Amino acid sequence: MYSIGELSRRTGVKVPTIRYYEQMGLMPEGERTQGNQRRYRRDELERLAFIRHARDLGFEIAMIRELIALSEHPKAPCEGADRIAAAHLDDVRDKISRLKKLESELERIVSHCSGGHTVEECYVIRSLSDHGLCDHEH
Repeated sequence: MYSIGELSRRTGVKVPTIRYYEQMGLMPEGERTQGNQRRYRRDELERLAFIRHARDLGFEIAMIRELIALSEHPKAPCEGADRIAAAHLDDVRDKISRLKKLESELERIVSHCSGGHTVEECYVIRSLSDHGLCDHEH
């Protein structure tokens, strides 16, 4: 059995976050000792590590909840998990595409300023004031 502090140390998840996951229903509340301290089993440690890794990969709470539900049926087909991961991958690729456009536009804006100008002549300030100076939507 692990204390909540030990669970935190082993997974790198802060204690308030563990409590939050309990409130969200992602983690079961630890069993209480006679001294009213929470104690967790090995499978709860593993679940928290699963949640932490999923969060590090950018999965949203609802997705993690669904993945946990799927993981509780080890003999079921994994197409549900595949679907969730594929949808998340599509979202990540979309964000990357938007970030690349944003990067390109910012590079273009910054390249117009060579320094030594006043704020009044600054292309960065002008372009932020007039979206029409942008090359494309971002």
